[in-house]
Amino acid sequence: MFDTKFIDDLARQISEAIPAGVKGMQEDVQKNIHTLLQGALSRLDLVSREEFDAQSQVLARTRQKLEQLEKTVSAMEEKKNP
Repeated sequence: MFDTKFIDDLARQISEAIPAGVKGMQEDVQKNIHTLLQGALSRLDLVSREEFDAQSQVLARTRQKLEQLEKTVSAMEEKKNP
């Protein structure tokens, strides 16, 4: 779901902020941070931008259809009760 480049960059930035005394383990730390970030982000209930846009379009069409149906019902009610 998430761009792995984003996770890689974030893991790299975090590992670069580690003090110099721990830099010898930087590669291991970066891999662990990457794994932690990927796990944490995958547990979030998020959708991609494409999924969001698709659902927005479905909602817009549904609203339009509902408005049309409301007008139809109103017209039918007016004919029934002049």
